[in-house]
Amino acid sequence: MFDDVRQIEAGVLDVGYVDAGPPDGPAVLLLHGWPYDIHSFAAATPLLTAAGHRVLVPYARGHGSTRFRSADTVRNGQPAAQALDLIAFLDALGIEQATLAGFDWGARTADIVAAIWPERCRGLVAVSGYLIDGQASGRMPLPPVAEHAWWYQFYFATERGREGYARNTYDFARMIWQTASPRWDFDDATFRRSAAAFDNPDHVDIVIHNYRWRLGLADGEPQYADLEETLAGKPTIAVPTISLEGDANGAPHLEPAVYAKQFTGPYEHRTITGGIGHNLPQEAPQAFVDAVLRMASS
Repeated sequence: MFDDVRQIEAGVLDVGYVDAGPPDGPAVLLLHGWPYDIHSFAAATPLLTAAGHRVLVPYARGHGSTRFRSADTVRNGQPAAQALDLIAFLDALGIEQATLAGFDWGARTADIVAAIWPERCRGLVAVSGYLIDGQASGRMPLPPVAEHAWWYQFYFATERGREGYARNTYDFARMIWQTASPRWDFDDATFRRSAAAFDNPDHVDIVIHNYRWRLGLADGEPQYADLEETLAGKPTIAVPTISLEGDANGAPHLEPAVYAKQFTGPYEHRTITGGIGHNLPQEAPQAFVDAVLRMASS
């Protein structure tokens, strides 16, 4: 089913996406992160469609077959822009409400939509929990161990880093996969299937802008300023939520106790054991699906 990638004009994008399962089934949106792609959900999707759900898996801006509709549109990776991409995608498909589930950038996007447009979100599954933040927080120094874990943010802040990522995108992504999921024994075919999504002409621009924006080194666009101000205040999430974390996540992440207070509605945290890393939906698809089905029936 992941060979059938469709396209739809949604907001500033022409979005590439997988649409699987019964067209009239309850909608589930699965949102990938960086440096990953829609194939993080290749094992989870048939489990969800078998349960009667319509499963939508879009490529984020700068990935796969998703393209900007205009050459003049700013290649902007800031979180507010990506959240509005999702709202535009739902509107284009005529979907009023869906269960949202994601990890990494995708979890942040799902968190924002759940917080700001709760009427569009039936339930939320957020790997690594609450990821909403603002530029002011990104400018604050962290303890040295935490700064070390974010080394690539500082690399991307330089022109050398931008050029290095552009020249070595596949090798860079593979290294992140290995460090973020140190016990995941993925093979070359699995990696290359996802790495093909990085051949998108806007990929480098989106990734670099995303990380520079977080550190306050790149401006956002004026039309997102009010939304970013709201997000900087860390709005709570009232929709039913399950947060997930792998027991071997090598990427920077907070302990669940730190962010639990941000979920003011029905909330549960699940730690998935067995050496599960950052790409939890691909490494532990059944545990991920169990959480999605629980939220979809809430």
